[in-house]
Amino acid sequence: MTSRSARVGGRIGVAAAALTVLASSAIASSASAQSLIRDTEIEEILYHDSAPIFAAAGLDPKNVRILIVGDKSLNAFATPGLQMGLNTGLILQTENPNQLRGVIAHETGHLAGGHPIRSDEMMKAGLKPMILTMGLGILAALAGSPDGAAALIANSQYAGALGALGYSREQESRADQAGAGFLEATQQSGRGLVEFFDNFRYQEVFDQARRFAYFRSHPLSSERIEVLRSRVERQPHYTAVDTPEDLAQHEVMKAKLEGFLNPQVALMKYKETDTGFPARYARAIAYYQMKDPDRALGLIDGLLADHPDNPYLWELKGQVLFEFNRVEQAEEPQRKSVALKPDAALLRVNLGQTLIGLKDPKKVEEGVQELKRSLLNEPDNSVAWRLLAQAYDTQKKDGEARLATAEQYYSLGAVSEAKVFAMRARELLTKNTPDWRRATDIVLASRPSNQDLKDLAKDGLAPSPAGH
Repeated sequence: MTSRSARVGGRIGVAAAALTVLASSAIASSASAQSLIRDTEIEEILYHDSAPIFAAAGLDPKNVRILIVGDKSLNAFATPGLQMGLNTGLILQTENPNQLRGVIAHETGHLAGGHPIRSDEMMKAGLKPMILTMGLGILAALAGSPDGAAALIANSQYAGALGALGYSREQESRADQAGAGFLEATQQSGRGLVEFFDNFRYQEVFDQARRFAYFRSHPLSSERIEVLRSRVERQPHYTAVDTPEDLAQHEVMKAKLEGFLNPQVALMKYKETDTGFPARYARAIAYYQMKDPDRALGLIDGLLADHPDNPYLWELKGQVLFEFNRVEQAEEPQRKSVALKPDAALLRVNLGQTLIGLKDPKKVEEGVQELKRSLLNEPDNSVAWRLLAQAYDTQKKDGEARLATAEQYYSLGAVSEAKVFAMRARELLTKNTPDWRRATDIVLASRPSNQDLKDLAKDGLAPSPAGH
């Protein structure tokens, strides 16, 4: 998403607000803003890297949520509720997949050991209520929207959480050892984790204020590094190396992040003489970010000529066309992206938004169906609900529009707003239909007042509040 369009997709997205959570497709102008990023391709690469490690730790990979934090600082964290955060700055600092997987394995050690829950520093900082609030809202925030991001900021002190989420040296050592074991169990080398820590050994001599955030919350010491090195060097798979395919995917991920987050740096790093796929990809994104759509589209068309079955290139082309008000031209590439990857919810949201933007009643209805299909895979995607509400408004379906808005707020944890719109939806929808009952469910789950319960009781749907 840019500051001018609330766009969601398989591309990268960042909120313009300082320290927030949301999903969208392009980068906001504030380079210093922190936010959660959604990108289908990057998410797939990260889950490919992490799923075997999660499984080795006895965790169901489907239950662990990876948060990609749009922040140039080097940091990673684990929170209750099986959530792991990776800053884009940390990803960009890793030299190869093995180093990144080493960090993931270490953070998995914290998750498996329950360290985020046990952290005395976190509890002393009064973060338990905040973590619980963030846990309720994070699922929706992953798919977010500017409004939703603001709501979550109001309901959880996210910055304070990351600042105070610290681990003891004993917990760090345990996470190191556990991570090394997970890597060995998946026939991977633990060398990358040692290399990553070694690269930042100098942080040990800095005072707390000058250290990277990661090493403020994860105390580093030379002794700890050497103990870890001794362990991994004795493991049978110490000499294992990354596959060419994994190395290529890692470079693609870093190229995309550079192109979106640091377009000028990307153009200097990935020079015109570099004809490799990651470099061309990065330059295409960088030119798009620097508002040179024709140059970006030329590069994308060249990439598509070589890789016609890449859904992310088609989605990027559609995104560029849509963002620069060429909505009719955006439809075909968006359709191709969905055809090539039909289970990717974010790509369907992109297509749905494009179809709605065409204004033709048949296209709008098709856009509605695409959004509904996306919600089957991501039922808490608040942007899809917001777009669905807009489409229903266009179709003069007022009850459905209010229900979709209620779903949007409910998915973001903004239950007061959800309740208001759900009550309005009940007034407009036909009684006892599935949509009417869903609106009622949202009211009941959104801290209804005594008067709300009275109103529901009239329909025989809720007991009258005590004393009335």
